[in-house]
Amino acid sequence: MQEASFSNFIRTVFYVIMFYYLFKFLARLFLPMLVKKAVEKAGESFQKQQQYAQDAAWKKAQNNDEIIYKETDAKNPRETKKVGDYVDYEEID
Repeated sequence: MQEASFSNFIRTVFYVIMFYYLFKFLARLFLPMLVKKAVEKAGESFQKQQQYAQDAAWKKAQNNDEIIYKETDAKNPRETKKVGDYVDYEEID
């Protein structure tokens, strides 16, 4: 069984502090590159999904041979929903 000594304790604390500062320094160097790469990858994935959706919509539109045009009469605009009867009130003096 080994006994703990003060010099070993100081050495361990020194290693912990050095590891902390080394990790902090390396994170400042490499973390921005990793984040940039992750954002680019997410952007590419988004573009692929958008392209796939556009291609699918285009193919669906091309396969639909029947085109129906609905002509609405400008003379008869669509009636709004009737909520109730209009009551005209007169003011009595």
